[in-house]
Amino acid sequence: MVKVIMLGPPGAGKGTYATRMAPKLGIPTISTGDLLRAARDDPEIGGIIRKYQDSGELVPDEIVINALKKRLEKDDAKNGFILDGFPRTIEQAKALEGITNINVVINLDVPEEIIIKRLSSRRICPKCGTIYNLLYLKPKVDEICDKCGTKLIQRDDDKPEAIKERLKIYHEKTEPLIDFYKEKGILMTVTTDRIDVPPEEQVDKIMSILKEKKLI
Repeated sequence: MVKVIMLGPPGAGKGTYATRMAPKLGIPTISTGDLLRAARDDPEIGGIIRKYQDSGELVPDEIVINALKKRLEKDDAKNGFILDGFPRTIEQAKALEGITNINVVINLDVPEEIIIKRLSSRRICPKCGTIYNLLYLKPKVDEICDKCGTKLIQRDDDKPEAIKERLKIYHEKTEPLIDFYKEKGILMTVTTDRIDVPPEEQVDKIMSILKEKKLI
């Protein structure tokens, strides 16, 4: 059983790598965004989540943790999972410890200049959510989603000034998790030093780490 946290700044590749690792490991990828979207229909907490999201407020940690706990109880997560986008703070990490034990934290170390170039080149399908990158994950037809034919968009938070603000928040709130998990002896760092590294190359590197640590 392998329970993985993908850690790193926005644009480091957490979601991209996680969705490629999951089929190889036979476990689900669980992202906070997907989790809360699915939980909107939950009869117990859906109404509360909708209230916060519809008003533009952050969903409180307690509710996110509760939704995550329910998700981890599903059959497909019994042999492990990959967490993408959670935890984001020390407080969330401590709450997670009350739910489950994590085997390994993959810390994606990417220089900021690469992150800014990478994120500002990112495009997303507003209909099906598929993510592309105009540098190395281009759609077959320019600016058109391969899966559903919808015109791709650039999110406001993928524009350079917004990216810098997101990185500032990451350094303040999430980066302390590196030392938190390093002290627990489960942090493994994977470095990217060029912008055009194929996702498969990094995934192979991560899979090698998991094998070396006898986690798979």
